Amino acid sequence: MRAALPVRRIEADPLAVAPPDVWPATLPAVRQVLTDGLELGPVTVITGENGSGKSTLVEALAIAYGLNAEGGSTGAQHASRPSESSLGEHLRVVRGAGASKKGFFLRAETMHAFYSYLERSEFPERLHERSHGESFLDLVSDRWRLRGLWLLDEPEAALSLSGCLALVALLREQVAAGSQVVVSTHSPVIAAFPGADLIEVGEWGLRSCDYDDLDLVRGWRGFLAAPERYVGGDGDA
Repeated sequence: MRAALPVRRIEADPLAVAPPDVWPATLPAVRQVLTDGLELGPVTVITGENGSGKSTLVEALAIAYGLNAEGGSTGAQHASRPSESSLGEHLRVVRGAGASKKGFFLRAETMHAFYSYLERSEFPERLHERSHGESFLDLVSDRWRLRGLWLLDEPEAALSLSGCLALVALLREQVAAGSQVVVSTHSPVIAAFPGADLIEVGEWGLRSCDYDDLDLVRGWRGFLAAPERYVGGDGDA
């Protein structure tokens, strides 16, 4: 099945070597990808603390694949204020034989500007007139016929618990129809995507993890079991 994936592997481009002492190559996760490459399955969920490099990797994959850095498909041309790293210029995508070259990138950080671009392009819905979560799910549903690579960077920023569950359901149907999904997230709901390869990034680089062993999951379970221990209760600091 992996042979037919839009992206079987990402690795360093030998014709465009990234300076090892310049960010983001100084991040352990990025350094590991540049050194060893990264194999991708039908569904990959990347978790980790802020600043660990998970969004940097997803954004770079989008650029290396040929997608717009601020979101959209290969045909999107909008740009507001560039904030992505140069990593995408130093990566090579290994595609599956005969796999789709289509794709779609949703990036929470630039959704407002992307919605404005879509409305100018006569998108059928007025995205700014709906809630953030509603418009996000509307957009995924509207691109439903796209079969290829789906990249999402922290989509939970727009979504409630029920919204996260709805997104997972939509993406599961995409995977069943032949698409590939890569998501970076802080959400234990999205990390529970059935059958996903779970990758945790941090000071160690990248490591495969079982769901119950993710720092994300253990942290949320500890908080929900005793929130007062984390935020204080009864007036305690």
